[in-house]
Amino acid sequence: MIKRFKEIEGRYIEKIIGQDRLAFAHSNTNDFYDLIEWSKAGGYQGSVLMFFDFASGNVYKPFAKKRNVVYSDPVYAEGFYYFLQGDYGDQKITLYRYLPEALPEKVTELRTEDVNLYNLRIIGDPVHIVSQEGSFECYYPEKISFPIERNEFVTFIENDRIYFQAWVEEGWDEENECATDQYKYYHKVIIKDYNGNTLSEEVGSFYQAANGTWWIA
Repeated sequence: MIKRFKEIEGRYIEKIIGQDRLAFAHSNTNDFYDLIEWSKAGGYQGSVLMFFDFASGNVYKPFAKKRNVVYSDPVYAEGFYYFLQGDYGDQKITLYRYLPEALPEKVTELRTEDVNLYNLRIIGDPVHIVSQEGSFECYYPEKISFPIERNEFVTFIENDRIYFQAWVEEGWDEENECATDQYKYYHKVIIKDYNGNTLSEEVGSFYQAANGTWWIA
């Protein structure tokens, strides 16, 4: 049996981990860093974040389309749907929490000049606003900053521990730009404290199950 949502726009929708009710889609770009490039070309038309309800078939749009505004991917945490709104015209990044058929609630607001827009996103649960480009930066709910390696990428924060995944490539012939017989590509799981000290490191790759549980594979 095929069901239809009450609004059909041909969007590719994605699951929101940790719940089964809603999926989401963007009408256009969701990269905050793109706003800088768009501003050089006279501005950006704006994007819309959409939620698709599997229970009712409804499609929810927390905000109408607005010029120079984009949204992050949402996350589900503490019974709410959280997302970032980047408004390049007002020079601010706003964290909202949301439930269908209710008005979005502002949680916190940051000035764009105080954050690095590159890889800016939210991770949860609990929700943190983070970015990384040569260093790891956390802006909410606490300020954390320390340098990281270029192959490290933050996955989640829990119980005063920051969980990173790092890609590792061994046996690559740089001179001939090809893999040798000893070539290996794999991931490592690295746990750090808020000062950037490595607490543990092991071979493994993070995977988040549909119910929100993290697994190491």
